[in-house]
Amino acid sequence: MTTEYLLGSSQPLAEQYPLALVDLDGVAYKGHEPIQYASQGLNAARQVGMRLVFVTNNASREPGDVANQLTSLDIPSTADDVMTAAQACARLLGVHVQPGSRVLVVGGDGLFTAVREAGYEIVESADDNPAAVAQGFAPTLGWSDLAEAAYAVSRGAIHVASNLDLSLPTARGFAPGNGSLVGAVKAATGIEPYSAGKPSPAMYQMAIERAGVSTALVIGDRLDTDLAGARAGGYHGLHVLTGVSTIKDALHAQPIERPHYLASDLRALAVKQPPVEEHNGWWVCGKSRARIDNEVMHLEEVSSGFHSPDGLDNARAACVAMWSYVDSHTVSTPIAVPEAVFSH
Repeated sequence: MTTEYLLGSSQPLAEQYPLALVDLDGVAYKGHEPIQYASQGLNAARQVGMRLVFVTNNASREPGDVANQLTSLDIPSTADDVMTAAQACARLLGVHVQPGSRVLVVGGDGLFTAVREAGYEIVESADDNPAAVAQGFAPTLGWSDLAEAAYAVSRGAIHVASNLDLSLPTARGFAPGNGSLVGAVKAATGIEPYSAGKPSPAMYQMAIERAGVSTALVIGDRLDTDLAGARAGGYHGLHVLTGVSTIKDALHAQPIERPHYLASDLRALAVKQPPVEEHNGWWVCGKSRARIDNEVMHLEEVSSGFHSPDGLDNARAACVAMWSYVDSHTVSTPIAVPEAVFSH
C-alpha cells in the first residue's frame, strides 16, 4: 500500500485520541433536530477523558449560540468548545490584509463578531474602499449583499470566504450553502476567492493549538470537507453515516477524501475498531472479506473473526478492496459491487 487505508484500533477511539474535532450538521445534530446516539456517544467519550471541540463550516452563528443548541440536545457545551469558519476566516484575513484595515462583511452575526474581534474596521459598502471582503453564509443574504461584494472584489478587494460548501443540511433537506453564494460573486468577478473552511485544515490546527495537544481525531459526515480536511492536515478521520456522504460515496472516494475509520454513528467512539487486513488477495474485516477480479467485486463471509456490532464489516472490507484496486489498476468500466455492501 502507498497510503493509509482503514485502520483498526486496539482500544476505544475515545481512549486512543486526546481530542475529537467534531463536525456539527450531520454529526452532532441535523438542523435543529438531534441525531440518534450523538449525545450518547459524545458524552461517553467525555467520560473517559476525550476532549471535544465542535468545528463547523457554518460561519453565520456565534459560538455561544452553537453551544446553547448543543446543550439543549444533551451535549453540554460552552463557547470555548466551538470553533467556527468565521473565526478561521478572520484569521485568514490576517494573511492578506493588516489588522485595522477596512473589511466588507457579507454574512451572519458570527462572521461580523469574528472579524471585529480580529481588529478590522467593518464597512457596509464597496464605496467605502474595503481592502477585503469576508463572505460567509446567512439565510437572510440577498442579491444586494452579493452585488456589493462583487463591486468590492472587482475594484481590487481581497475575497476571503468562510467556506465553500455548495449545500447545507436542513430539517427539510439540502439547501444552497455558502459555496453556492460565493460562486455567484466569483461568476460576476472572475476572481477565485481564498477559503478558510474545511477542507482547509486551518480550523483543525487552530482547535488543536487551543486545546494544547499534538493531535486529534476528526469526526465528520462529509468526505469532501471534513475528511478531506483531516487528510490535508495529517490527522486521522472518522466518517459517520449520519449525514451527507454514504457508503457508496466512501467506496468511490479519492485518496485525499478517504477516512481512516468508518462507523454508523458516534457510538463508535466507545468501542474498538476492527482492522482491515490483506490475506491471500482478500481484504478481511471481521467475518467479511472482499476482493476485486476483472472489475467485479466478490464479497464472502469467513468462518472466524470478530463480527462488528454496527454491521459495517462488509462495507469496510469493500472500501479497502476498492481503494487498493483503483490505486493500482486502470479501471475501464464501473466496478460491480454486491448489494450486501450497502446494508448495515
